[in-house]
Parts: sequence; C-alpha cells; structure tokens
Amino acid sequence: MRLSLLDRSRTRTGPDVSEGDALGHSVERGVAAERLGYGRFWVAEHHGVPGVASGAPAVLLAAVGAATSTIRIGSGGVMLPNHQPFVVAEQFRMLAALHPGRVDLGVGRSVGFTAPVRKVLRRGTEEPDTFAEDVVELRDLLEDAGAVTVRPAGVGPVPVSVLATGRGLEVAARLGLPVVAGGPVLAEPDAGERLAAYRRSFVPHRGSTSHLTVSLDVLVADTDAEARELALPEVWAMVRSRRTGVFGPLEPVADIRAQDWDAQDTARVERGLDAVVAGNARTVRRRLDELVERTGADELLVSGSTHDRDALAASDAEVAALLR
Repeated sequence: MRLSLLDRSRTRTGPDVSEGDALGHSVERGVAAERLGYGRFWVAEHHGVPGVASGAPAVLLAAVGAATSTIRIGSGGVMLPNHQPFVVAEQFRMLAALHPGRVDLGVGRSVGFTAPVRKVLRRGTEEPDTFAEDVVELRDLLEDAGAVTVRPAGVGPVPVSVLATGRGLEVAARLGLPVVAGGPVLAEPDAGERLAAYRRSFVPHRGSTSHLTVSLDVLVADTDAEARELALPEVWAMVRSRRTGVFGPLEPVADIRAQDWDAQDTARVERGLDAVVAGNARTVRRRLDELVERTGADELLVSGSTHDRDALAASDAEVAALLR
C-alpha cells in the first residue's frame, strides 16, 4: 500500500503567526514526509481563502522540491478551469526539469468558492464544462503530442491524475488516467459501485492501468479522545464557514471549546469528527484496513490539520509507522 501526504498550507491564529508561516510549514512538512518514508507529498490550490495560504501549487512545489531529494512531489490539485492547459504544462515541465523523476500533476475541476473569487478568476457560472477536453489537451502537451512543444523539452514524463468530483471517475476511466477519490465521493451510498465501475470501464492509454488513490483526513494520538480533539480545529473551521461563508484559520482547541455552541453547531461538529479517521494507532489501523477493503484502494493520500504543529508532526510519524 503506497502512502502519500497532502498538505493544504493551513493558516493558524496566534499573535506571532503570519499566513506566510503556513507556507514555510508546508515545506518543513514535506521534508519530514520524505524522512518518514511517504511516497509522495502533494499540495493544494485554493484562492482567496483566509484559512489556506497556497494558491499556486507549482510555486510551492518548487520550494518543497528544493528542500527534498527523493520524495515525489505533486498537486492535489491544480484546478484546471482556472488555467490554460499550456501554462500548466509549462509549469510542471519546469518542475520536472528541476526535480527529475519526482513530479506528479493532479488536476481538479473546482472553481472559486465565492462569487468575488470566481469573478477575479474570470469564471462565470454559465460557462461550458470543458474539463475533459482540457485534460486531454494538457496530457497531449505533456506527451509532446500537442500543437506546440512545451519547454523545457526532454525532461521525462509528468504523470497526470484526476481528482474525482462529480464526473471525475468517468473522465479518468475514459482517458485511462489514475484517479484520486475522497470526501463526498466516498460518502455516497453507491461509492463502492462507482469505484468498481472506474476499474471496469478503464480504457488504457499508452499501456496505463487503473490506479485508485483514496484521500482522507487521518490523525493519530495516544487515545481516541485526544485524536478527536486534534481534529476539532479543522472541523470547527468548516462548521463556522457554513454560517459565515468564510473558511478561516485553525484555532486552538481551548479557544474553540470556550465559544458558545448551539445545537446545530454541536451536531455538525460531531458529524465532522466522525468523518475523520482519528484515534489511537490501533483504531486508525483498523479503520484504514476497513477502508481499503471497501474501496480496493491502491494508495492512500492522507491529510490532517490541527492548530498544534508538534501534535501534527507526531501524528504524521505515527501514520507512516502504521503503514510501513
């Protein structure tokens, strides 16, 4: 079972903490992931979100790649509707030239979360869905089968994966590409059948084979209760965003517990915590084994966020040890 780590460059509250610190922490986490034996380290793309510092995966990956030497680095993912395929191909060809044999490109179809962000990204709500066509164009460019040669040339392949939301599973199968499934896809009642259909309908491209990566939040602590507390800051940020429309920085657990919660907040927090694979080592290993059995995953892409960076580093180490 291949194990990879996704970092979202989460910002944190605190008197001496800047949003730029979140990017430095992402680089530090990538260095630690390499030392711990993770196969890949992926970073995300979000725009205009106070709780996330990274809006440019290629730039952040250049920094992570310069600080590491063996771990594969990639995007989870580049949101293709926000970019021209040719520009994305250039960025990741440059990364592949700087860090040979180590670069992966995960692409998704999400656009800006809010109307002002969509406006500055030049994305209207009525624009046609060209995601599948854009993925094909991007892949052709990276395989030197496009109308223009992407420079630098001759740097080796850049594998492309599709982040599955909505029709993503079908697009990946039809194009013969690996797929990353998580969140809402796994929560659907027919998730098992949809994942199996991806494999059944997979059309190989240049000898490719199906590859399913399951993405999920994982946190390990000494006890199940302590691990759920570690998961609280991320869950609380999501719960508050449903009221305010703003996905904010991670807050300390004590500060969150000191706030007034109504019944709806409490119910949403409990549901959110239940969705995280959080617990002691034995609990987490059992739940991961069950997930792999249910999905047939080839790879796990784990993520986890909490305000306490030392506790997060300890959790990353425990997860790596569990699946080593």
